[in-house]
Amino acid sequence: MTIYSQHANRGKTQILATYQGAGGVVSSTVTSLATPALAAPIVEALNRISALATVPVSVHDLRERRVASYPTKHLSALTDRTSRVDLLSGAHSLWYEYACLELHQSLVDLDDALLAVPEPIRIAVNAELEAKARELCEALAEYTDGTPVPETENRRYWDFGQPFVTYDGGMDMLSRETREQLDRLEEGITPEEREKAVANLRVLVTACSRFPDMLGGLEDANLAIFAEPYDSEGYYLSVHAPKPGNGGADSWDMEIGRWESDDPDEEGEYSSATGSTVLRCALPASPGAGEIADLLNRIENEPGLLAKWAETRVGMALAGTKFVVTSGYDD
Repeated sequence: MTIYSQHANRGKTQILATYQGAGGVVSSTVTSLATPALAAPIVEALNRISALATVPVSVHDLRERRVASYPTKHLSALTDRTSRVDLLSGAHSLWYEYACLELHQSLVDLDDALLAVPEPIRIAVNAELEAKARELCEALAEYTDGTPVPETENRRYWDFGQPFVTYDGGMDMLSRETREQLDRLEEGITPEEREKAVANLRVLVTACSRFPDMLGGLEDANLAIFAEPYDSEGYYLSVHAPKPGNGGADSWDMEIGRWESDDPDEEGEYSSATGSTVLRCALPASPGAGEIADLLNRIENEPGLLAKWAETRVGMALAGTKFVVTSGYDD
């Protein structure tokens, strides 16, 4: 529906909203700020919000070999703060609830960015969110029910399958590939298993979001986090949630692995390498996002820690943690 950008104008920085209008692409001014530094986080958050609000209602839900629509419950959160809590509950599907979780975080990020600007700018940005939500809902009503939309000079046009947002395809979790990977994880599972899988995904996403610069990240297809800190001596860590359904693991686990060169005579940086598991910690209960985040924080801030942990024997806890090695070093 809308792409946001910032531009210098007469000593100030304008935030512009660009969208498809009756005569083509149209731009309008949302507000002006004193510096680019104040505008940048607002623009970034608005673009994520625009994409996360628009893409789910612009694609079909193709699970279970049928064509359906995704819910629209997330749209009310753009203008109603009391509705934001609903973004953190529900179990419609892995992909949709993932989008809702990211939308919640983006709205929080926008709030944080607006704390640094004067009240008139906050009012202008909130008015922009209201306009976007209203016109998207009107366009959806026209598309699904045939409800006429009043023609206005600055009406924003929306086309199913072709959302006009900068993050369409540029935000990994909104891509068709991620949606299809998560859909495959749901094949043949029960509603109860889906609810549990959604809860596990929320834990992984929340923990991973605190370390955007870490090498690795969330592996959607495996419901796992992969982390390879710099100066880790080739070691890496992965945290796996149970895969939904009878064919998957029934408990969380954490693994430490190491890259090994495919050419035993090669020295220095490997041109090709294969990872192998060094040890595994099967977890007796589901960890919280804070526990996983603390683990990631330690390996990020303590170079060489993974190499030390890799020497832990079966039955012993990784130094400074409660994670007990269940297989690996001395099997």
